[in-house]
This record gives sequence, C-alpha cells and structure tokens, in this order.
Amino acid sequence: MKKIIIILLVFIIVLCILLYNFNSIALDKQKISEENAEFELYLNKEIYGIDIASIINKAVDKNIKNEIQKDDKDFFIQNDENSIEIEVYLTEGDDIYKMEQIYKQGTEQFVQFFIDAKFKSSKVEYHEKTGRIKYILFEQI
Repeated sequence: MKKIIIILLVFIIVLCILLYNFNSIALDKQKISEENAEFELYLNKEIYGIDIASIINKAVDKNIKNEIQKDDKDFFIQNDENSIEIEVYLTEGDDIYKMEQIYKQGTEQFVQFFIDAKFKSSKVEYHEKTGRIKYILFEQI
C-alpha cells in the first residue's frame, strides 16, 4: 500500500513539474509575441518621421530596461537574447544612422526635420535564441 502511495505522489509531483514548465514556456512565448508586436506594427508599411521617433524611443527604453551594455561610443552592444538595434537610412545624405545617434540629438529634432518624410522597413532580423526582434532597418522613401 505504501509503495502505491509513493508511486502516485511521485507521479503527481512529476506531472505538476511538467505542467508548470509547459505553462512557463507558453507564457514566455506570449510575452515575446507581445513585445515583437510593438515593433512589427510598423513593418512593411509606409510610416512618417514621428513613427520612427516612437520606435527609437521604445527600443532605447527596452535596451535600458533589459540592461544592455554600451560600448565606448555609447552604442548598445548587441547580445543574443533581448537587445534591439534600429538603423535609419536617409537618402538626403546617403547615410545610415544608428538609433543612439538620433536619440542623443533628440527625437524631437528628428521629427522636426523628417515629419513629412516617409520611411519603410527594408530589413528585419530576429534573435535566433529567443525569437525577439533584434534589428530593423528603416529606409527613407
């Protein structure tokens, strides 16, 4: 009788552990999906300078919240889990600007200069390990 009770207890404990792990994985996937949706909203659409400023602010905030390290030039160092990098290609100077450059100069100033300019995402990358958005390149059109 004791053996049956012990076996049942072990079975129930193993089942609880499996259900907990399954639930944790499902919640993590849902969280990643929600985080990606904040940025995927702007993909493959024509957007304006104010939208670029909003995206940059979100990405910088997420990198700070996730404690992403910075290099000596004050650019975020990409990791393989949760860092986000945004670059903006401007046709006027034929230059690519990192989000940190725009953020330092002030997103308000960027909006003033590019409020009527249209942009479109041309490249998107995801972290292989987590599936989170890793990189987005927006090009001025």
